[in-house]
Amino acid sequence: MSVHSDSSNGIPTRYSHPLLAALELTKSFPGVQALRDISFDLRSGEIHALVGENGAGKSTLVKILTGVHIPDNGSVMVDGTQVSFGNPLEIMRLGVKAIYQELSLVPALSVHANLFLGQERTTAGIINDGNERRIAADVLARLGVEIDPDALVRSLSVAQQQMVEIGRALVSNCRILILDEPTAALSPTEVARLFDILRELVRQKLGIVFISHRLEDVLQIANRVTVLRDGAVVTTREKSELSRQQLIEFMVGRSLENEFPTRQSAEIRDGLEVRNLSGDRVHDITFVAHRGEVLGLAGLMGSGRTEIARLIFGADRANTGSVTLDGRMVDIKSPRDAIRSGICLLTEDRKTQGLVLKLSAQDNFALGNLSRWSQRGWINDRLERSRFRNHVDALRIRLADPKQHAETLSGGNQQKLLVARWLEAESQVVIFDEPTRGIDVGARYEMYCLINELTSLRKAVIVISSELPELLGICDRLLVMRRGRIAGEIAEVQDASQEQVMALAV
Repeated sequence: MSVHSDSSNGIPTRYSHPLLAALELTKSFPGVQALRDISFDLRSGEIHALVGENGAGKSTLVKILTGVHIPDNGSVMVDGTQVSFGNPLEIMRLGVKAIYQELSLVPALSVHANLFLGQERTTAGIINDGNERRIAADVLARLGVEIDPDALVRSLSVAQQQMVEIGRALVSNCRILILDEPTAALSPTEVARLFDILRELVRQKLGIVFISHRLEDVLQIANRVTVLRDGAVVTTREKSELSRQQLIEFMVGRSLENEFPTRQSAEIRDGLEVRNLSGDRVHDITFVAHRGEVLGLAGLMGSGRTEIARLIFGADRANTGSVTLDGRMVDIKSPRDAIRSGICLLTEDRKTQGLVLKLSAQDNFALGNLSRWSQRGWINDRLERSRFRNHVDALRIRLADPKQHAETLSGGNQQKLLVARWLEAESQVVIFDEPTRGIDVGARYEMYCLINELTSLRKAVIVISSELPELLGICDRLLVMRRGRIAGEIAEVQDASQEQVMALAV
């Protein structure tokens, strides 16, 4: 078996036959052609990236590869053996394992219990706890991570939990690992550690399907890249044959001249002033976020960025400090107080802390606004529908029906739905925590345009992001956090570099 090594990352890339092959897959749902003659393969010992905008077909393809969906046409082969559709357990036994962005661990159980969940080691029908602990220690050592097998999963960081998920796959003798947005919630240091582990796994002849919206990660770790658009394969190429700009053009089907929109200078006015704010994990925070500008908060994960947002919004109690809006002191002890004062927060996890996924888009819009359309305890349904439609049109929310469940919307449209809710509430300060997490490149541009529109409406906008190019591309000023304190301010963002920001952050 011949092997070729990609000199850029030391991963073997060419083998004589595919470990996984999807052949001419077609899948449709009522009114939607999700996949159109998709062919895709994965070789032993390579990382094959799968990219595309939301709705391109990535999730449907993964669900077919893992046995959740049955295609209308086509076949899937694992190491030359054709698989039977509609049987996820059989596909798992063949060594196919998917790890999704929303991890499937049980927080109240130990690490070793999670590693063997559903595949317990038993002796005479009794779980062999000692054997499981030994195997767990071996698996974690294979990954090169120091995690106590007896630690509860809820005590671990997101990056450590992800390692447990990968370890769980190895316990099940996984040969094909599908990773969905594995770097979305990780710091740069944690991403680098994850990539080291993935490189080691492919040296052990695993095949990895890597799905991500973060194109810089794709170009760093992948050997090959397949781009999907509108349910079809646009191209499959070696990573070395692609630039970031080419990837974007393949994904969106057009040229994006600028990744970040230009913005006309808005009138800078008062806004939000925070003085000597301290909480359990942040200390002596003082800054001003002016109306008509975008203020960015940079820093490593755990530096205190999100904690500042939660204190301002009243989700956490401040120990000391004050908040004023347009020179008026505001007393915030709860999110309700913040909302009434004109301050809103779009959290980094919109699916659990922003939206009620099983409710309709219109019902989610109405949350927090019902009193605005109520009189004597009765809701004016006509007014609610009218206001919702106005925001849908203004924000260009792609929606089939107002009663469409929020969980069926793309990440970009979910984020716009939250913005619509807070605009209806007449929020004057809009705080975004990771505004483009899980959002494709085309929708990101729309989100940046929306942030610009908020400043033109004289809102004060605060953006927290782990992506330095994003902060440098859309912000007027940057505050850099380190260990719970503001380490410095960059006033002229257009002249700043990522290196300058990182020098303050570490």
